Amino acid sequence: MEKKYTFIEVHDKKSKKAFIMLPVWLYRNDKTWIRPLDNDVERIFDPRQNKYFQHGECTRWILNNSSGQTVGRVAAFIDTKQAFKQDQPTGGMGFFECINDKEAAFALFDQCRNWLREKGMEAMDGPVNFGERHQWWGLLVEGFLEPNYCTPYNFPYYQDLFEAYGFKLYFQQYTYHRRVTSELQDTVRKKAEKILTNHDYTFRHLDIKQIDRFTQDFRTVYNKGWIKHTGVNMMSEVQAKATIKKLVPILDERLVWFAYYNNEPVAFFIMLPEVNQIIKHLNGKMDLVGKLKYYYHKKAKTCKKVLGMLFGVVPEQQGKGVEAAIVVVFANVVASGHLHYTDLEMNWIGDFHPKMMHVAEQVGGKILKTHITYRYLFNPEAEFKRALMIS
Repeated sequence: MEKKYTFIEVHDKKSKKAFIMLPVWLYRNDKTWIRPLDNDVERIFDPRQNKYFQHGECTRWILNNSSGQTVGRVAAFIDTKQAFKQDQPTGGMGFFECINDKEAAFALFDQCRNWLREKGMEAMDGPVNFGERHQWWGLLVEGFLEPNYCTPYNFPYYQDLFEAYGFKLYFQQYTYHRRVTSELQDTVRKKAEKILTNHDYTFRHLDIKQIDRFTQDFRTVYNKGWIKHTGVNMMSEVQAKATIKKLVPILDERLVWFAYYNNEPVAFFIMLPEVNQIIKHLNGKMDLVGKLKYYYHKKAKTCKKVLGMLFGVVPEQQGKGVEAAIVVVFANVVASGHLHYTDLEMNWIGDFHPKMMHVAEQVGGKILKTHITYRYLFNPEAEFKRALMIS
């Protein structure tokens, strides 16, 4: 009997192309899907570009039917820095795409599970990224709208496939939205007023001419405010410079704000133009034509959406109103009419972080999209636990 499906590990040019082109075929009739840049996907699997290969390993496959057509794809990976911090050693699977066929999907899940089990893992999270959480993380289950840059978008039937296999909800990820010009609540403005009238506090937006100084301020706040989070590592000076350097081509100085207390950095609110609003015109290619299109749309200000990437406050300043004050300062710039943006979406906030959810709600955010990070335990008798709450 002829085998229905065949796996091919992705190594050569032909299989890499099939991996990239499968979603182009799957979503060919879905006008909401935005094709990612090919290079943004490929760099995840390139040891020269992805630092996670320094402490982990990764592989990926395509799944072909008996006619040789690619009908599925998936990747599996292990980050040794995080894998053994869990109750069960846990790897990851991601970049899952598949036709609406349970047999094909289960074959892809089995392939990841078997590979991870051979490497000593006892569980897998998915769909996740072989990299930081702010990209390619989670399965979209509500809010099937245009995806933000490097944010997963998928068909609704994917949820049924994951849950039928036995994946369980590990945590939910919420993307909040607000109109840029929406009025802030009186309680927010009153809370901010206590900070704004205190001359020990000052607020500045990014000045590209002083990028080194702002990079150091970013690193200071990040390491104080984020290092306690599961899966977040201390940021080195080299990493901070590399992070900011990547952002420089798309930065709008008036969207990146810092708060200072007695001239010491205590908070930042980093927003970026939501570049998927431009990338959707590029058909996955940042070649010469793609660059010309990109700079045309950037100059024409066709991007009307802002993406709130990071909101960080050092622990000793949390709860004092600094969060509200930095939002009010930005809102005042918007009210002045100098910005052309109309909508703000905030990079996802996990349901394990109720304090940040509350901050998003306080500034007028409402949940627009929901993604889920699932966990699958290889031993069905093992105790399943949700992600730990951050107090």
